[in-house]
Amino acid sequence: MNFKKLSLTLGTVVLALGFAAGCSNTSNKNTDTLSAVKKSGELKIGTEGTYAPFTFHDKNGNLTGFDIDLSNEVAKRLGVKPKYFETQWDSMFAGLNSSRFDMIANEVGIKPDRQKEYLFSEPYSSSSAALVVPSSNNKIKSFNDIKGLKSAQSLTSNYTGIAKQYGAQIVGIEGFSQAIQLIESNRADVTINDKLAVQNYLTETGDKKVKIAALEKDTSSSGFMFRKTDDSLVKAVNKALDDMKKDGTYNRIVEKWFGKNGLK
Repeated sequence: MNFKKLSLTLGTVVLALGFAAGCSNTSNKNTDTLSAVKKSGELKIGTEGTYAPFTFHDKNGNLTGFDIDLSNEVAKRLGVKPKYFETQWDSMFAGLNSSRFDMIANEVGIKPDRQKEYLFSEPYSSSSAALVVPSSNNKIKSFNDIKGLKSAQSLTSNYTGIAKQYGAQIVGIEGFSQAIQLIESNRADVTINDKLAVQNYLTETGDKKVKIAALEKDTSSSGFMFRKTDDSLVKAVNKALDDMKKDGTYNRIVEKWFGKNGLK
């Protein structure tokens, strides 16, 4: 027997098997997310848990909110259970990128720059930006008045872009409640956030130290956010949202959190 030829043959087989294994590993890395979600029985969802009325903890410590109710219903219609991963806003995109979770449910604004890097579900809410100032301040009456002032903002929030647009100096924060604290302690002059979130805060807390000074005329839409490669999961979520709107479930959730006037 020609051992040299045998060695070459065995080497060729090993290389072939190694190549096949490599292809298999690559295939596994690109496994369809929707199939993986259904196989695991869980839809992993990134959220803040500190942004009422969208995602927050009730008096019993349970995670709840408009986005949470929608996500729970979506997971139910996909035939899986929701599993939440709470994280600060500025860490949420990194968590999605690293596959720590499958989607983000946190009133993420659908913006062109984000659409270049991520996929979004169909919009499930729309709102406008609210300018929040100390109640004692009667000089700030419009967004044009914040030039040069300190605006407390989450650095990757779309509201930060609005603050910069009007010439404000950005003071980085972790969430809306911290923005209010900075304003009330005179470490920031203003903050810009979602009108619905601000109105909910004022109603629930009765805080008289801050007020809404102005609202932007233009509204922005929000949706669930996904990685660019997860088209099949996005389609399944969109179908769930569409079915919810057709059978009245979506409207019931909207009314639960925003009353009969809904998202206005």
